[in-house]
Amino acid sequence: MVPRDGASQRPPKAAMLVAQRIVQDALRAGLGPGDLLEPERTMLEKYQTGRGTLREALRLLEFQGVISLKPGPRGGPVLQNPDAAHLGSTLVLLMQLQAAPFRSIVEVRSAMEPMISNMAASRMTDDELVALKATVDQMRDEIDDQYSFLDSNKRFHDIIAWSSRNALFGYVIESLLGIMDGTVIGIDYPGYRRTAILKAHEEIYTALAERDPEASEARMREHIEAYERYAERKFPQLMNETIPWDQRYFG
Repeated sequence: MVPRDGASQRPPKAAMLVAQRIVQDALRAGLGPGDLLEPERTMLEKYQTGRGTLREALRLLEFQGVISLKPGPRGGPVLQNPDAAHLGSTLVLLMQLQAAPFRSIVEVRSAMEPMISNMAASRMTDDELVALKATVDQMRDEIDDQYSFLDSNKRFHDIIAWSSRNALFGYVIESLLGIMDGTVIGIDYPGYRRTAILKAHEEIYTALAERDPEASEARMREHIEAYERYAERKFPQLMNETIPWDQRYFG
């Protein structure tokens, strides 16, 4: 492997520098998701670069979910709002290169989510509480539908993470949950587990609705620890497996 100090001395590729300038200029111009960026001919002149370098820069941004390329005469690069799937894909790749097991994700989540729930208790808006309750209601009403169950479970935790008002926590938890849908590696959620998870979500919601940081943290910790005990007891071999990097983690 290349030493870290050697890697840090390597000059950035021209395409990366152009990609960084495109993002900086878009932000300075106040552009947002859905806005069309300048056409290729304008960028070539503006950034004083070759067509090959510019197109590589655009491909880098497209791969990261920063832009999409709209075809046609009125098309071009369109600014997007990258989702956590891109971070999740990168994390899975890095974990595979380090032979890090599924257990690693569980441990990170166990360390972070109780603290995040503590923060969310005092920062969550009334609208976010309404959205959170909707996920609990969906889980209760459609508990026999595994697809609906997993969807409401993920949205429940996503809402809490983003309600911490810390974007990094939001992206990290959302990406971990995308990876941590254990069904992709064989973890199943039978009826009794769904019932237990529903009860935990109801208790966490109540603590958050009461704006109680300590109770929110404690209920979330109990919830995550129960998941960990279940996975360790029922699927011990899977906890030690490395998740393969593949198309599932590109959203």
